[in-house]
Amino acid sequence: MMTKTFMKNKMFLAGQWVSRENEMNVYNPQDNSMIGTVPAASEHDVQFAIEEAKSGQMIAASLPVHERMAILNRAANWIYEHKEQYATVIALESSKTIREARKEVRRCIETLRISAEEVRRMNGETISFDQMPGSENRVGYYYRFPIGIISAITPFNDPLNLVAHKVGPAIAAGNAILVKPAPATPLSALLLAEAFDKAGLPPKILSVITGHTSDIGDALITHPAIRMISFTGGLATGEMIMKKAGLKKMSMELGSNSPVIVMKDADLELAIDSSVSGAFWAAGQNCLGVQRIYAQNEIFEEFVERFVKRTKQYRVGNKLSEETDMGPMISENEAKRVESWVNEAVQKGATLLCGGKRTGAYYEPTVLIHVPSDCKISKEEVFGPVVSIFKVSDLDTAIHEANHVPFGLQAGIFTQDLDKAFQAIQKLDVGGVMINDSSDYRIDAMPFGGVKGSGIGREGISFAIQEMTEPKVVCFKLSMQ
Repeated sequence: MMTKTFMKNKMFLAGQWVSRENEMNVYNPQDNSMIGTVPAASEHDVQFAIEEAKSGQMIAASLPVHERMAILNRAANWIYEHKEQYATVIALESSKTIREARKEVRRCIETLRISAEEVRRMNGETISFDQMPGSENRVGYYYRFPIGIISAITPFNDPLNLVAHKVGPAIAAGNAILVKPAPATPLSALLLAEAFDKAGLPPKILSVITGHTSDIGDALITHPAIRMISFTGGLATGEMIMKKAGLKKMSMELGSNSPVIVMKDADLELAIDSSVSGAFWAAGQNCLGVQRIYAQNEIFEEFVERFVKRTKQYRVGNKLSEETDMGPMISENEAKRVESWVNEAVQKGATLLCGGKRTGAYYEPTVLIHVPSDCKISKEEVFGPVVSIFKVSDLDTAIHEANHVPFGLQAGIFTQDLDKAFQAIQKLDVGGVMINDSSDYRIDAMPFGGVKGSGIGREGISFAIQEMTEPKVVCFKLSMQ
């Protein structure tokens, strides 16, 4: 049985902890028990936070580099000192097991510490104005300045670290930021706000606004004072935001349908270990999750047999158990959606090798072969614990099939041949290629994002800081004697 925990929370509005008469319930997807409440913010709350952020952005921009660094490091230290509490909250409100949640907490701490380090590297460059005839008496440089107020909309699958990936760089860059966490997982974001509050972040710089998207979503994306929107979520929602937002800077990570290629010379044990983990981490609710595997003819049968055997060993159960590998999906409705996609594929001719069963919000780790190309599960992001394995004759065919979807976040290839590795690097239409690793590999310092329907811009702290600042050119015209 899960630990019964109930948390009645306030939201963090422009540096103040406030409650509201209207509340939202937060449920544990494992047994649908209510674990807490949060305020259901109104459009008025958003307008208030934005007005306060107008002052907050000036306070943030005026913070010296050493103070920004100190605040970010103190927030990281607070989380480290309370890491088990943070991990437990993640495990309770999301799909993650306690071991997966602990890893997310470690990554969040790293994200904030890297943010602190990157503050000191927010440098510009001198410009050789005398490269232009007639400008011999001009000297100057450019530096980067904060963009102003940022609206961040975050998903449920990494409810702490993906929020930190927006808040850490925003504060490092000297901006004010308003965060709207996913309604299913607001508690982790509020704990991040607590860490910054304890770290001494001045009021008005940060708000974490909990509420229903229908009530507060439009205000967070259309207000003219919002200069940038940082969104992580689905493609359809991202497109809607783009249409509504107006003239604003955009950073969007919109998911994927990630491919992995396994060549006949691959280390199969490595490929299987990496790809099983990559497919079923966080119940497959992971934008980098392995969804399609292309195995070369010569090793296809052996790969499939060993992959299925390893998948059947995956332990599904209580999220707080140290023995559990995979917990439930975020809701029973999401599990039913995945169930319907798998059923569609099977009805159209796919072969189900294992899994395919749902119990409430739980959906078993599932492996398919012979999946027709016109199935949803072939073309779209399943965002669940399902992987399809395809047979390919050669690398060119694998690359063609890997690219034949409207997404392009990351891909993996397993091979011992450097020429094949570099061919994949050059021809895969994605934002990142992992050699001898699955698509599900990331460190928090690397540039992260994709092409096509996978998004716009890059996260990863120093790269997010670039997105959250603008260059200002300074030129001195000298009186030459």
